[in-house]
Amino acid sequence: MATTDFRKVIEVIRKTIYQYDLKSLKVGQLHNVVSKAVIESITPNWLASEELHIKDKRACYFSAEFLMGRAIYNNLFCSGLLNATKVILNREKINIDCFEEIEDAALGNGGLGRLAACYLDSAATCNYPLTGYGIRYGYGLFKQTFDKGFQHEEIDNWRRLGDPWSVRQSVDTVTVHLRHGDVYAVPYDMPIIGYGTTHLATLRLWQAEPVHEFDFALFDQGRYDEAVSEKTHTENISRVLYPNDSSDAGRQLRLTQQYFFCSASLQDILKKFEQEHGQDWKKLPDFIQIQLNDTHPTISIPELIRLLGERGVEFEPALKIACKVFNYTNHTIMAEALEKWDMKFVRHVSHDIARIIKMISDYFCETKEFKKLSTKEQASVKILQGSTVHMAHMACWCSSHINGVAQLHTNLLTSTVLSTFYKIFPKKFINVTNGITQRRWLGVCNPELSKLITKLIGSDKWLSNLEMLEGLKKYADDDKVIDKFIAIKAHNKEELNKYIQKKDGKGFDTNTIVDVQVKRMHEYKRQFLNILTILELYFMIKEGELKDFVPTTFIFGGKSAPGYMKAKAIIKVINAVADLIDNDPVVSKYIKVIFVSNYDVSYAEKIMAAADISEQISTAGTEASGTGNMKLMLNGAVTLGTYDGANIEIVEEAGKENNYIFGARVEDLDKIRDSYNPRKHYRETKGVRRVLDALINGTLDDDGSGFFEMLYGGMMHEDKYFVLEDFRSCLEAKLKANEDAKNMRAFARKQFLNMCSAGKFSSDRSVKEYAENIWHIDPVNPKKIK
Repeated sequence: MATTDFRKVIEVIRKTIYQYDLKSLKVGQLHNVVSKAVIESITPNWLASEELHIKDKRACYFSAEFLMGRAIYNNLFCSGLLNATKVILNREKINIDCFEEIEDAALGNGGLGRLAACYLDSAATCNYPLTGYGIRYGYGLFKQTFDKGFQHEEIDNWRRLGDPWSVRQSVDTVTVHLRHGDVYAVPYDMPIIGYGTTHLATLRLWQAEPVHEFDFALFDQGRYDEAVSEKTHTENISRVLYPNDSSDAGRQLRLTQQYFFCSASLQDILKKFEQEHGQDWKKLPDFIQIQLNDTHPTISIPELIRLLGERGVEFEPALKIACKVFNYTNHTIMAEALEKWDMKFVRHVSHDIARIIKMISDYFCETKEFKKLSTKEQASVKILQGSTVHMAHMACWCSSHINGVAQLHTNLLTSTVLSTFYKIFPKKFINVTNGITQRRWLGVCNPELSKLITKLIGSDKWLSNLEMLEGLKKYADDDKVIDKFIAIKAHNKEELNKYIQKKDGKGFDTNTIVDVQVKRMHEYKRQFLNILTILELYFMIKEGELKDFVPTTFIFGGKSAPGYMKAKAIIKVINAVADLIDNDPVVSKYIKVIFVSNYDVSYAEKIMAAADISEQISTAGTEASGTGNMKLMLNGAVTLGTYDGANIEIVEEAGKENNYIFGARVEDLDKIRDSYNPRKHYRETKGVRRVLDALINGTLDDDGSGFFEMLYGGMMHEDKYFVLEDFRSCLEAKLKANEDAKNMRAFARKQFLNMCSAGKFSSDRSVKEYAENIWHIDPVNPKKIK
């Protein structure tokens, strides 16, 4: 759309909503106007895309999380209206950066939800008929602040300034039947705009609303709270992402949330199928494929069987249909992360679902595949064990395909946690390595680097074919290109510094190396290992053991679950070390530690573009894939990491010589797991004693919380994630990277080659693999979208 035409659309919407001119509008108002103008311009293509989707075979992506982030910049970019908007706003003396005040749609906790968002973006761009289904949470995960270095949680009212990108579709409201009463599921649709195409995808999020908002009779009796109790209880279902599950009430709410959105989504799918194809339910798998993003949506399997039963399909044929419709993505090999539910929680949601789950479990226990197994093997695959439902087992039995998300992860699934299922159904298993969208994670977040890439390639076609970056490797020895790359990185550091100052009131020397670890807080991700090695660097510099260290800023970002005390303790340690270094006149010249608060997609966009070193240091065999590693690689950061997840494939693509891989591998850990003694490292491994003792000897202050004593004891008695085993090699990798960075151009060459090697990690490739190998769907013809 031409700038003049888009200006006219903006003006019409402005006059409809507000009485003020553009420059008099507040940021939230301006955001509403521009967003609604974009939706107005894309609506014809959006509707036409949806019509094409339901006529042929399509896929549906069920996920408890969709970490969409701030939509305005990405949607303007993908719709081709970014430059037009800049021109229109500039004429009114408005800087488009004002939209940074708009809240992220933080409807996810980390990689799982961000992956789902990337896949929708790629499906839209690659013209695949894919619809996302999830929950429209009233509040995001939480807003993170720090008080004396401790994490503090506040509500995340992401709709505070409005939500113009969500379109309420009341006509598609469905009723979800819960044991204790019916609730309405009201859909809100978000457009997912394809880049360089007329095609769009849809993210449909369900909001829980009461059937009866208000009981006047109770109110008239003075029973005011009871009069609105149905409204309160119903709205709680979609009020908060991941309610704290440390209590039965929290666990019950989580399962209710899962059932709520799965039931609503399936009703929506069946209604559209019936409208287009009639009631021949045997054909459902020929037109619908559902991807379960981890175990959270697995309850949709018995729910589909229940819904088909309402439509006259008997249990066994309904089960066979379900087994052809569903596909399961596993995101972890850690047993504690594979969902299990006590049947009392299931019965509280629906007696029918509890009954069907038992029928499914009994059915598969009678199959020849099950009976051939040993008693031990049967226990490893049975769905219902005592009163416990193993959701991953149900997903495996009832899915056409089971996929891991990196080659190592898939190998570990088939050899460990799901090995018996692999023995029964080897052809079900497939690997689809995760990916990221280059539109947001380079085009939007790193415009200067994007311009350089486009200039060197001669076009911007790489935005829809990331493998074209491979052709830039010939410039790795071109000093002028590398110097330009260095200048862009320096500019991005300045931008990041401004952003951190604005958000957190802190700053850093932008001439330093920027070393980042930004991800969800968890013991296996080993932020604790990172800060212990930084603490050792502190001691080495302070004691004169380390000289000529290139000044480095270490940036952390990530949230701990509210009830996860060890992760919260690690946050406190990181902030305590930051204070220790800041107050040291010698060491502070060489090291700066910053833990940014409320790390989200928008913060990530700034950090990814500025980073020099990407810390990916999870214990080998624990990180399924990772996507932050890919985003950092794409923006020209070297990986300092373990042989885990997608790190392995990153090194295969970019070369081990251009990254810093350290630590024990899976096979190494398997050899020592039973005999591992962390106290031996405390006694013998250089540096370990003084960093651990710093937790308890007064060097670091935990303000009387007992957190540091807890962490110290954990290291001395168990060290479940082998922090001390990898301590020395991690430190040596840091020192090697720091030494190499003394030759700025040679180090930048490593970074440049990482960027050039990132083509494999586009989510476009991932979605194509899902479409061709799992869903068996074809792209729609964008020429039919008018």
